[in-house]
Amino acid sequence: FEEKKRQEEAQLLELEEKGQEEKKRLVTTEPGHPESKEAAGEPDWVTAFVQKKEERDLVEKLKEEQIRRKKREDRLEKIRHNVQLKYAAKRKRLEEDETSRLLQLSKELLSEGAGVDVLEQLDQNEEELLLAEYESDEEKKVVSGLEEDDDDDLEEEHVTKIYYCSRTHSQLSQFVNEVQKSPFGKDTRLVSLGSRQNLCVNEEVRRLGALQLINDRCMEMQKNKHEKKSDEENEGKKRRVSRTVCPFYSYEQMQFLRDEVLVEVKDIEQLVALGRDTKACPYYGSRYAIPAAQMVVLPYQMLLHEPTRSAAGIKLKDQVVIIDEAHNLIDTITSIHSAEVSGSQLCCAYSQLSQYLERYRKRLKAKNLMYIKQILYLLERFVAMLGGNVNQNPSCQAVSQTGTVLKSINDFLFQSQIDNINLFKVQRYCERSLISRRLFGFVERYGGPATAVKTNKENQKLVGLQNFLMTLQQGSDKGGPAQGPPVEAENDHLRTASPLMQIEGFLSALTNANQDGRVILNRQGTVGQSSLKFLLLNPAVHFAKVVEECRAVIIAGGTMQPVADFREQLLSCAGVDPARVVEFSCGHVIPPENILPLILCSGPSNQQLEFTYQTRDLPQMMDETGRILCNLCNVVPGGVVCFFPSYEYEKQVYTHWEKTGLLTRLATKKKIFQEPKKANQVEQVLVEYAKCIKRCSQGGGQMTGALLLSVVGGKMSEGINFSDDLGRCVIMVGMPYPNIKSPELQEKMTWLDKTMPRAAGQAPSRVLIENLCMKAVNQSIGRAIRHQKDFASILLLDHRYARPATLNKLPQWIRERTQVKPAFGSAFAELRK
Repeated sequence: FEEKKRQEEAQLLELEEKGQEEKKRLVTTEPGHPESKEAAGEPDWVTAFVQKKEERDLVEKLKEEQIRRKKREDRLEKIRHNVQLKYAAKRKRLEEDETSRLLQLSKELLSEGAGVDVLEQLDQNEEELLLAEYESDEEKKVVSGLEEDDDDDLEEEHVTKIYYCSRTHSQLSQFVNEVQKSPFGKDTRLVSLGSRQNLCVNEEVRRLGALQLINDRCMEMQKNKHEKKSDEENEGKKRRVSRTVCPFYSYEQMQFLRDEVLVEVKDIEQLVALGRDTKACPYYGSRYAIPAAQMVVLPYQMLLHEPTRSAAGIKLKDQVVIIDEAHNLIDTITSIHSAEVSGSQLCCAYSQLSQYLERYRKRLKAKNLMYIKQILYLLERFVAMLGGNVNQNPSCQAVSQTGTVLKSINDFLFQSQIDNINLFKVQRYCERSLISRRLFGFVERYGGPATAVKTNKENQKLVGLQNFLMTLQQGSDKGGPAQGPPVEAENDHLRTASPLMQIEGFLSALTNANQDGRVILNRQGTVGQSSLKFLLLNPAVHFAKVVEECRAVIIAGGTMQPVADFREQLLSCAGVDPARVVEFSCGHVIPPENILPLILCSGPSNQQLEFTYQTRDLPQMMDETGRILCNLCNVVPGGVVCFFPSYEYEKQVYTHWEKTGLLTRLATKKKIFQEPKKANQVEQVLVEYAKCIKRCSQGGGQMTGALLLSVVGGKMSEGINFSDDLGRCVIMVGMPYPNIKSPELQEKMTWLDKTMPRAAGQAPSRVLIENLCMKAVNQSIGRAIRHQKDFASILLLDHRYARPATLNKLPQWIRERTQVKPAFGSAFAELRK
């Protein structure tokens, strides 16, 4: 594409040069005649000038692009071949560091014995907790990023590129490794993007742990760099405030890192290592490489969230986007733009913010005071909507009317009496003033033990907060008691000192259009246990810009079936012309004889298999399932993975088999493992499962492997590879329909029936339920068959899978080979073969 573009540019420029020569020849040989005019009285040259203006502008633009491209290519070529130049910037940085260190040492020696007033020193340290003077968009044009005089060299025209997105950093690293190994590896300009959590090399910032804290601290340090100049200018007028600046945020070093990234393909780990080596920030350095990159590799949350996309400098106009592993794309967009806050978080944020206001009221500017009061009012009203009072302990306030209530955004705003507040401005204020970061520092200093800065959605007692309130009442200037050692948050929940960070996400969600979302009031036993949740109903509204701007969008994955959801909920709702949508599905790399998909309609005792909510709890149904597994485990070698619709049903069946003795029969052939509910135990179970299978394959005893009882939508139904002997048979017990009593799902179904046309006589809500079920099935059975020489059997236990409409929702490579078996005997015979 680039080569073709260069040829077109060369032709245009050549024609333009010929045109200039021709014009010169005409001017010298043919003098103009005043009588040569159009009928309307306009000279010919004016008409020609107007007609050719666009052409001349294009030529000028092409010339500029050529100069820029030549400059960039020369620079990268120099770096590629000149080792000395490559490390010159690093040497210069080390020299600057040494000079800075000596200068600091000199200052310390000079200030020794100066006798700084202790109270003034404490007061100075507290300056960093104060909010800076705030100016809204109407008052100033906010300049972000590098200093203005630094921008010229980094601001480039975006070349046509491919944005490749996947779900996790490990999947992106795999892709980058494939690019490195490919014939294109040496000539491709590829940039890997990630979050600050993955790319930050400043240990002081990394230690904060939580992504939101890292983001806020990084932005604050960047802001400090730009405010440093004005502080120095005003040094004589007022006492100078000490501001921390990130040592890795250096224009020269990031320029060097940018060029290094473009010269050679690097994954995230290599990028971080380069950042540490060159003392340059990989987070910003990689972003400055985006315009010149031919391929940008990034997690798809970064592409799907517009503010994040904009902050990263990603421009999608006329670019190509590939979204890989896209089976959860709709859920991901919904999740990114939904938000939930608990009553505990709301009360905690109110207490922290009101104490912050109390302490610094006289030193805050009018704008800050106004917005803080607005935020306090919002928090008060949100707690009132849950039936509580912000001034009382949320864990001790009982909720009179429990249950779940759904409201439209407008109804929620009116009923909570906050419809007169401009939430767009409040949200923008929170974002720019870094108020949650200031509050974090405040609580960290006066909040007492580490328990004060640990948020736990369930039953937060706010013990540390009460300590810090007592400290403030005593009027202590020396800060709270010494902080204890860091406490690890339970359930992998990252520590965040101020719940205001979570609440900012909820405020942002409330700015969605009324028809695109709902607010869920979930009132539990106490106010602390209750919550407010924003549910996005229309994911297309946030995907529309991507498909509008891009020249092409590829949504790809191994388990995309059924694709109707993508076409209707994402593309149609985003206004995409159906003619623009092309579907492509291909077969599998394995030969047909390597897979045996069977739909089993009845068990060994001719009991029809139908696992509906009404029949699945029957003892005979659970017995029949056990008999099927006993027969299979007698003939299938290695590992058997059996998926149940839910944890509760798996537990129920397991308990029933224990009572009837079926479990003992199963255990003679296969060691039985159960999927744990806790994520941190999954790895251990998988390791033991794999060890057992390996041991059995080598031992040659009566036991032939292991049986793993898993859950659809659980930890093992996605992202786990049961290749080779780990998964010689995958069994799906029943059809895992979602819980239609769920208020969120009911609201989504109602919304679909109102907004979508009926498909083949079926209501859109019914189609959604079917599709959610089959997506979960396809995801689970896709755990087996992981490479070209792998083989496995797949058993679907329920006669309803044989319905044509359901069968069509299986992946093509499985559907083409699926056999429907009304009787167990014939299915068992096929399996033995």
